[in-house]
Amino acid sequence: MINKIKLTAGLLVVTCTAWAQKAQLNGNIKGLKDGEIVFYRSVNGAPKMDTVQTKGGQFTWSAAIHEPQKISIMFPERYVEFFAEAKNMSLTGTAEELDKLQVKGSSLQDEADAYQNSLQDITDQENPLYQQYGKATAEEKKQIEAKISNFRNIRRERAAEYIKKYPSSFYSLSLVADRAMVGKYEDIQPLYAILSAAMKNTMQGKALANRLDILKRSAIGTAMLNFSQADLDKKLVSFSSFKGKYVLVDFWASWCGPCRQENPNVLKEYNKYKDKNFTVLGISLDDNEDKWKKAIKDDAMPWTQVSDLKGFNNEVSSYYGIMGIPSTLLVDPNGVIIAKDLRGETLSEKLKELFDN
Repeated sequence: MINKIKLTAGLLVVTCTAWAQKAQLNGNIKGLKDGEIVFYRSVNGAPKMDTVQTKGGQFTWSAAIHEPQKISIMFPERYVEFFAEAKNMSLTGTAEELDKLQVKGSSLQDEADAYQNSLQDITDQENPLYQQYGKATAEEKKQIEAKISNFRNIRRERAAEYIKKYPSSFYSLSLVADRAMVGKYEDIQPLYAILSAAMKNTMQGKALANRLDILKRSAIGTAMLNFSQADLDKKLVSFSSFKGKYVLVDFWASWCGPCRQENPNVLKEYNKYKDKNFTVLGISLDDNEDKWKKAIKDDAMPWTQVSDLKGFNNEVSSYYGIMGIPSTLLVDPNGVIIAKDLRGETLSEKLKELFDN
């Protein structure tokens, strides 16, 4: 249920034009040290970086943009995001509270702020759970994870309601695009279908369509790519060699903290079901062979590990459009993907469903 959102009747509807217009942001942040900050934006679908000098907490950024878009600013301490339009905008606040910076002059940012304010009731219930998690017992952590998962689902439901209500809003397009970063094709395609033709015809709408084409490759029921990559001994391992087994394809890296935290859980499940036609295949997004091998040894992972040592340009992860790790694909004995992004309790429950029932 969406409530407490005040929007003008003229929700931001974008018609893609053939020319770019100028966006300008004047910043005034108290306590910001003199130096450089970096703005990240998209130009014709490619990332573009703008370095801006700051002095006395003040700076000016300007760029030609074809349509409104989300801009990231990298400060020395953290990064923040805002929605830019081809207008004169201002950014104010303090260096001590960069998460509370105020953007004025962008109606799209106003819409984003109104939407986020409508989720405050969820945020107020979520924050204490994250604070409790670090001191919780194993059983309490399961309960907390279940509550957080429930709130995550509520957020998704509200986003879907918003998109249905405002299919011609650029912010609705952004909500779908954000979900597509790490989401599932089956969940995102219906949301994309709701968007208006005008939104789909924007540059970001077309980029989202391309993203969906990639995500479709890992849709449930799709055959896993028969790839080959080198193992620890530099011998090629083909995925077809695992035919006849359930395989958890685990995308990870030695430098990925959440991956390393999840490894003991994967090891526990591996040991529990390795004699029941189940195995794990690790695909590392490392680019340093020594660190990759050391992490495997330190985390005592006995299953097959492969990598082309190309980092996030790993050919398999690129094929599946993986933009965040840890990420997993569960493949059945026929080589068909049956689940995605299982970890923690969700991995345990799925394997229990397959092997213990």
